[in-house]
Amino acid sequence: MNEVTSVTTGEVRMSYVHLFKPYAYQAGQEEKYQVTILVPKTDTDTMGRINAAIEAAKQKGISGKWNGVCPPIVPTPVYDGDGVRPSDGMAYGPECKGHWVLTASTKQDYPPEVVDKAGNPIINQSEVYSGMYGRVNMTFFPYTFGGKKGVGCGLGPVQKLRDGEALGGSMPTAAQVFGAPQPVQSQMAGYGQQPTYSQPQINPITGIPY
Repeated sequence: MNEVTSVTTGEVRMSYVHLFKPYAYQAGQEEKYQVTILVPKTDTDTMGRINAAIEAAKQKGISGKWNGVCPPIVPTPVYDGDGVRPSDGMAYGPECKGHWVLTASTKQDYPPEVVDKAGNPIINQSEVYSGMYGRVNMTFFPYTFGGKKGVGCGLGPVQKLRDGEALGGSMPTAAQVFGAPQPVQSQMAGYGQQPTYSQPQINPITGIPY
C-alpha cells in the first residue's frame, strides 16, 4: 500500500452506509461497497493528511495515467458540507454542516473489513448504519474515465467507534421503543436484524434519490 496516498481518519460520522452489500444509485451502474464520510472541519489533522494524499495522487496521475500533464482543474472527491451539491446546486443536509464531505467506495469483489472498537469483526449488520461514528481507511488514486481526469477515493477497512443518531430513516430498535428487555426475552437475543424504511433518500454527493 502506498502510505502517502492512504489515509486513516480520526473520528468521523458516516452516512449512506453500504458496507455489507454493494449498491448502485442508478439502474445500470456498477454496484459498489461505499460510505459517505463526514469529517469535522475542526479535525485539521485528518484533512491535512487527506489533502496531502490527494496531491500525491495527482503526482501519480502526472507520471502515469495523465501522460506527464496535470489538467488545469482536477476534480477531487472532497466537498464543503456548508456549500451546495455540485450536481443540483441544493444545500447539503444539516448533518453535513461544519464538515467536509466525501464518499469512498470499492468494487463488489473487494468487500471492506468492518470492525468494532476493539478490532473484532462486526457480525450483526444492524450495528452498522448511517449516523454512527468511527474511523475509515481510504486510498486516493488518479483516474482517466470517459475522457475525464481526476482523483478518486477507494474504500478500505472501517471501524465503528460509537453509536450516533441514525440518518436516512433507520427503524428504531425494540429496546428504544419499549425499554430494556425483560430477562425472559433475553433468550431471543440476536433474533432478526434491525430493518430500515424503504423511503426515498438523496445521496449528498450526487443529489440523486435512491
